[in-house]
Amino acid sequence: MNRRNFLKTSALGLAFAAAPISLSAATGPTATKAAPRSGRLNLSFEPYELKLRHAFNLARNQRTTTPDVQVQIEYDGVVGYGEASMPPYLGESVESVCKFLNSLDLAQFTDPFRIEDIHAYMESVAPNNRAAKASVDIALHDLTGKIMGQPWYKIWGLNPDNAPNTSYTISYDADPAEMNAKIDETAPFKVVKIKMGLDHDKEITEAFRRRFDTPICVDANQGWTDKQKALDMCNWLAERGCLFVEQPMPKEMFEETAWLRERSPLPIIADEYLQRLPDVRRAAEAYDGINIKLMKSTGMHEAYQMATLARALGMKVMLGCMTETSCAVTAAAQLSPLVDWADLDGNLLIANDRFDGIKIVEGKVTIPDRPGIGVELLG
Repeated sequence: MNRRNFLKTSALGLAFAAAPISLSAATGPTATKAAPRSGRLNLSFEPYELKLRHAFNLARNQRTTTPDVQVQIEYDGVVGYGEASMPPYLGESVESVCKFLNSLDLAQFTDPFRIEDIHAYMESVAPNNRAAKASVDIALHDLTGKIMGQPWYKIWGLNPDNAPNTSYTISYDADPAEMNAKIDETAPFKVVKIKMGLDHDKEITEAFRRRFDTPICVDANQGWTDKQKALDMCNWLAERGCLFVEQPMPKEMFEETAWLRERSPLPIIADEYLQRLPDVRRAAEAYDGINIKLMKSTGMHEAYQMATLARALGMKVMLGCMTETSCAVTAAAQLSPLVDWADLDGNLLIANDRFDGIKIVEGKVTIPDRPGIGVELLG
């Protein structure tokens, strides 16, 4: 090849390399040309109450159900599924979520891949409403992944073999038979999360240790208000196979939590303190790691950014969930190869799941290979 032809060929290569790639034109790994899509986004939703298999006894409340809203976004005959789950501390309700979703005009968008623009639009409609925004975000990721014919862990370039074990959550119950039944259910899991922050923290730990030597992690749900007693508990738990303590003190007790972090033998993980991306840098001053949940982060888009920033700051990353169907839990699982710990058992804690999705195999998160977020509607 002479110099002129070489330069001509090189210039063409550079032009193709610099040209923007339209994801909306891709339908799968072998697609070469796709017909242009001319549809609009059609949003629909309905309330759905999640029924818990066991009562949840937490530091600040007890419940047997969780309010939920199921979401669909249709575009050119392709449907993406999403979900908003609303435990009490989030400050959202079925009424507030439905009101927010009713206020959205997604039909103005003709390209579902404009996820950043759609998030900016949702922020302009109303602040907060994190679970409501997450439901739209999850549905958009499901929709766009289906259009591309790929699950999101592949789109992000993640290795599913790096997904961690998930913990399984239990809480105290005054009924010994019910408490033993909860403990029995932990047998297949390699990590168990114990909800604490009540008057029975040592009692439930000892009851569990009489049965299993499985590593535990602890979620105090802001239930410890005395920093010295919190430190005493951390030392006590460290001697009993505990991996870390999640949100030991109220989120308002930031300085006390920083004091505890300096002295605790166990990593201190932020949950209720941490909501969205701007909280990550501040959390690094008092916590060793963060617990990312889609219902707090407004969905997968910002959750990915939070995990990336936390890693850059040298923090541990945990991926959690609320009590949710397999829709939202499987969406979160797409991020799981990025994290140190997973607590993706929310779908296992309910009796009326609507989806088939994430599987836990010998305690390990196993991500479906279906496109989008990887779920199928049951029935």
